[in-house]
Amino acid sequence: MIDRDKIIDLQKRIGQFDDMYAYETLFLMCFPVLTRFAYSFIKSRELSEEIASDVLIRIWNRREKLQGITDFRLYLYVSTRNTALNALKKQQQAHIFSLDDTAIWMKADEATPEQLFITAELMKKIQAAIQQLPAQCRLIYKLIKEDGLKYREAAELLHLSVKTIETQMSIAMKRLYAAVFHNSIKEPDRPVAKSESEKKNG
Repeated sequence: MIDRDKIIDLQKRIGQFDDMYAYETLFLMCFPVLTRFAYSFIKSRELSEEIASDVLIRIWNRREKLQGITDFRLYLYVSTRNTALNALKKQQQAHIFSLDDTAIWMKADEATPEQLFITAELMKKIQAAIQQLPAQCRLIYKLIKEDGLKYREAAELLHLSVKTIETQMSIAMKRLYAAVFHNSIKEPDRPVAKSESEKKNG
């Protein structure tokens, strides 16, 4: 998760003071998150890592402009998305992007329903349930629950309405809840009715 307060501090130190240590901290903090996000578009780990790296390198090369960015965290996501889509065009894959075909890396996060369960078996069930979500739900769930974006920020990033984000999150949470609890709670065994002969002998 990209911490909002931390990213603001790093933005200031890099933009105003050319702080290389702050930039290294930014790179280490954001590279894995942006790589996962790029992967949702590119579906190639190697290329996703290149995209995340390119985005972060451009941050340093254009650091004098950082102070003009209002929401630096959202800026990183938008830059990653745009770079990924441009890469697709260069590969002559500039077809209409469909969230329904997107593969998303998902992992457990302390802000998700996973925190309610501690057994490895349940964790596996939750991860399986997440992977069964429609791709758009998975992407929105990841941005909100794992990466910590607000609904408005996710809506801007994906060119969707806030209402759509709310609806998709509601669908995701209901499906996860149903999948986990339905599979985890067993119905009590019902007594087997005795036959007439058993009743007489009993």
